[in-house]
Amino acid sequence: MNAELISFGDRLDAVFAAYGHLCVGIDPHAALLARWGQPDSADGARELGLRTVEAAADRIGIVKPQIAFFERHGAAGYAALERVLREARDAGLLVIADVKRGDIGSTVEAYGEAWLRPGSPLEADAMTISAYQGLGSIEQVMATADAAGKGLFVLAATSNPEAAAIQRAVLAQSSRAGSTVADAITQGVIGWNHGRPDAATRALGSIGVVFGATTDLGLAGIDIDGDVPRPGLPVLAPGFGHQGAQPRELRARFGAFAGGVIANESRSILEAGPDGLVDAISRRVDEYGAAIA
Repeated sequence: MNAELISFGDRLDAVFAAYGHLCVGIDPHAALLARWGQPDSADGARELGLRTVEAAADRIGIVKPQIAFFERHGAAGYAALERVLREARDAGLLVIADVKRGDIGSTVEAYGEAWLRPGSPLEADAMTISAYQGLGSIEQVMATADAAGKGLFVLAATSNPEAAAIQRAVLAQSSRAGSTVADAITQGVIGWNHGRPDAATRALGSIGVVFGATTDLGLAGIDIDGDVPRPGLPVLAPGFGHQGAQPRELRARFGAFAGGVIANESRSILEAGPDGLVDAISRRVDEYGAAIA
């Protein structure tokens, strides 16, 4: 990696120190657009996104656009998304593109180029990704992201009930036989981060996982009481706020992983509307600050 390049993990660690752990999701779904007085269109999605970026800048350090809510408007939606991504990054926010892409070979590498390549119209700082075909299927994307100072968040233990059967399944034929799928992904990501040449100097790795904030990680086979050696594991945790998890529960829910948690809230903050957005963000920043102290 370029010696002058700051890794995603180090940038995330700096954001935690400066602004705390709150991440605001940018989810312009139809009901929210109506609440904001915006049309259910690409223009409405752009306006909600830009107003959210404006309210977030200098108050928090991370935003997470949910790409599907832009994508549903076709080419115009992507044009709106490009504007939101650019404005967010220009404002100094870390941007996590919630795209949940996943495939093998050149296809998954192309997804990585689309969302993580410096100069791409869709450039973000990190993206969510699926490793349904195994971590080996995204290894090149992990290496490419790390070399570019970007990040990935690999789906591991999500909160949707229908995922439990797969994520809690125990592996029989694997180097991690006996582990659940969720734990095997988690331990694989931890091992990858620890294998980087400069791992000892990093506070956080650049590759993380997605743990749903309302998920019982113990039932998923993930030990939250053990040590997490340096570099720490970034954890994108959707499900705070509207879905039920609260800031005061962060340490109890994530245990040893709490220091790397990105606490994502979307609807619970965006429902405040454009006029109440700043106050809603500021209030939650204080609550997360008290929870993680």
